[in-house]
Amino acid sequence: MSLRKNIYKTPAELRLMVSPGRATAASLAAVKSAIRAGVTTLELDAIAEATIRALGAAPNFMKEPGYRHTICTSVNDDIVHGIPGARVLEPGDIVSIDSGAELAGWNGDAAITVVVPDPSRPSLVAERQKLSDVTEQSLWRGIASLASATHLNHIGGEMEDYIDSQGSYGILEDYVGHGIGRSMHEDPPVFNYRVRDRGPRVKPGLVVAIEPMVTAGGIDTFTREDEWTVATVDGTMAAHWEHSVAVHAGGIWVLTAEDGGAAGLAALGVVPVPIP
Repeated sequence: MSLRKNIYKTPAELRLMVSPGRATAASLAAVKSAIRAGVTTLELDAIAEATIRALGAAPNFMKEPGYRHTICTSVNDDIVHGIPGARVLEPGDIVSIDSGAELAGWNGDAAITVVVPDPSRPSLVAERQKLSDVTEQSLWRGIASLASATHLNHIGGEMEDYIDSQGSYGILEDYVGHGIGRSMHEDPPVFNYRVRDRGPRVKPGLVVAIEPMVTAGGIDTFTREDEWTVATVDGTMAAHWEHSVAVHAGGIWVLTAEDGGAAGLAALGVVPVPIP
C-alpha cells in the first residue's frame, strides 16, 4: 500500500520533469534525422549525447552500471538494449533507438523505431514499416486510454487489442514499461498486454513510461554475448516505441513529445494539456 502512495509526484515535481523530457525528445529527433544507410550506430550515439548536453542535461543511460553510451540501438531482430558500435546501417534495416536524459535530478525516457529506406526492396520496407506503425499506434492508444482510465493496467488491454487487430504480431511479456521520476526506472510496472490486477489508480502525479515492444513473430527472447542486447529467438524483426507521460489535475501531457502528444493523440479524441 505504501508503495502506491509514493508513486505520485507533486505539481512542482511534475514541472521539473518537463525539461528532461524535452531533452530526450530532442535527442531522438536529432538521431532520426541522421539515420541513413552507411551511418554507424556509434555515430548516432554521439549525436544524441551532443544534443542532450547542449540542452544542459546529461544522458541517464550512462548511470546504468556497466553501460557507457547515451542510447540503445537495436537493429532488425534485436529488440532492446542494443549497444552502439561499429555496426553500419544498411538499406531496409529496422532500427529502434531508446534514449533518456536527466536534468536537475529528474529523468526522461523514450524510444522510436525507424526503417532505413531501400528502393530495391519496397515490400520488405513496407512490411517492416507496418510493424513499426502498429507498435507506435499501440503506444498512442495506450496513452489515450490513460486520459480516461481509473486504473493503470487498463491501458495494457487497449494496446493488446489494437495490436491483435492488425495482424499476427507478438507482444513481449518479459519487458514492460515503468514509472519514472527521480530514477529512470521506478514503480509501477506498466504492462503492454491485459493482466488481471487493475494496478494503481490513475490520478494526478502519476508519471509512467509506456513502451510496447512488438515482434513480427514469437515473443521468446535471448540475450546476446554482450550481456545487454535482447533479440528474438526466431529471428523475426522487432519494433520499440516509448513515451514518458504525466497525469496532472488538468489532464495528461506527453513529456517526451515535442508537442506534448498533440499530433499522436488528435485522431483518438484526446487533447493533451500542458503542465501548469
